[in-house]
Amino acid sequence: MITRLPVAAETGQVTLLIAPNRALSLKQMRRLTWELCMAALLVAGLAAWGGNVFAPLFALVEVPVLTAALWLVWRRGERRERITLDTDHLRIERLPPRERVASTFPVAWTKVRVVERADGHRHVVLASQGREQEVGEWLGDDERMQLSQWLKALLSGRSGWREN
Repeated sequence: MITRLPVAAETGQVTLLIAPNRALSLKQMRRLTWELCMAALLVAGLAAWGGNVFAPLFALVEVPVLTAALWLVWRRGERRERITLDTDHLRIERLPPRERVASTFPVAWTKVRVVERADGHRHVVLASQGREQEVGEWLGDDERMQLSQWLKALLSGRSGWREN
């Protein structure tokens, strides 16, 4: 999901917020986890009633693993990128900040490239002065292409690169 914030009139600063799409709210995710765990316990109880004595033991392992997996997926959905473009610099920040600090590229020498990798997907890469950084890596292909078009349009009047 790409959100374009309003342009700051006095500075001409443009900000794009990039986040993965979320289909469920936190409340809905908790309810889904609860319902899946209850369903697993119900099936284990029915299997035990039918003679499978190991089903409840398996369910006692399955429920915490299922809960942990869903929680990890939810936490990965909190990733964000903020791309800020002003007159001189393009700044990329990852939110919440993890291993990397913000990257800054000079606007005049920043080029947007779309790279097709071995995984069969197209990736958006910002390149300048020998440095490269991929942006929007968790977006779908269509959203990545939209992001590349927006970035090319924003940089077109400011960049030293000319597209043929």
